[in-house]
Amino acid sequence: MLEPPGLNGQADLNLRRLFLPRRRLVRGILDPVPLANIVLLFFLFFLVSSSYVIRPGITVNLPTSFFSDGAPYGAFVVTLSQEGMIFFNDDRILLDGLSSAFAQAAHEQPGATLVIEADERVPYRTLVEIYNKAVAAGMREVVLATRVASMETAP
Repeated sequence: MLEPPGLNGQADLNLRRLFLPRRRLVRGILDPVPLANIVLLFFLFFLVSSSYVIRPGITVNLPTSFFSDGAPYGAFVVTLSQEGMIFFNDDRILLDGLSSAFAQAAHEQPGATLVIEADERVPYRTLVEIYNKAVAAGMREVVLATRVASMETAP
């Protein structure tokens, strides 16, 4: 067999050896650094999306209830503080402006649900007034938000 000039059989063998794969795809235990990165990323996503993240806003002490029901995702929310401040979907609003805000919201989402988050010291008369405005504007369902009472305090 004829060989190209300048190469002998030994040099050809060395060239082939350079291009042989020396690393295997799977070798023993997994490398811990990428695994630690993945675990850290999952922890950070959990931390950011958890309910322990502080949201800016007004503190409302909701009354407790032993029964819990829910409202669908995307429901409109009215928040009433003990100081008399009213927020509709995180925007501060006056009691007189609620009727038009409810009408616009009911027009944008027909059959929408309204959740009323009221401090336990808000007068009942105010809750009924907001309820009447919501129903008159076309809100299909009005829900009062409560805290779920612990089982130790059950009657």
